[in-house]
Amino acid sequence: MLPPEWIRIFRIKAQSLKRGDSWYLEYDENIEPDNPVMGWKQYIRNTGARFKCSMCRREWPSNKVKVLFHMRLKNGQGTVKVRPLRQNCKVCSEAPMENPSVESDNVHILMENLVEKIKQKCYNKNPGGRNRYFRSFDVDSPHEPTHCEGCIKGVCTK
Repeated sequence: MLPPEWIRIFRIKAQSLKRGDSWYLEYDENIEPDNPVMGWKQYIRNTGARFKCSMCRREWPSNKVKVLFHMRLKNGQGTVKVRPLRQNCKVCSEAPMENPSVESDNVHILMENLVEKIKQKCYNKNPGGRNRYFRSFDVDSPHEPTHCEGCIKGVCTK
């Protein structure tokens, strides 16, 4: 499930899109990288986030959290499907994949960059601004590709 904050921030940022069009953001755990449904466009963005193991309660930060977006504009109705890719605990065996907890400032940056990408991909406008970079975390250990859904799916830059 998508935190309500993501939807609220997206609605605010999407107001800069074409007047008369309405845009919605929804969580979809079934979208896959590099496989959007025909007519949909893809955008993948990196951010920083925190994770918490539901088994041992261990917490860890990561600066390699991929967020997958599939977007479509049809008859004035825009839809963005979003799926933050998960990580699992390197300490617990058989640990489930955990959803990232993305802090508010990084959600704002993600949504600003997403709206710029919508302008480019759905309205054929040249991107006006540069992509803003996320606030990174102090990370003590290296990225663990075997515990990263983005790496497993081949979209995480190792």
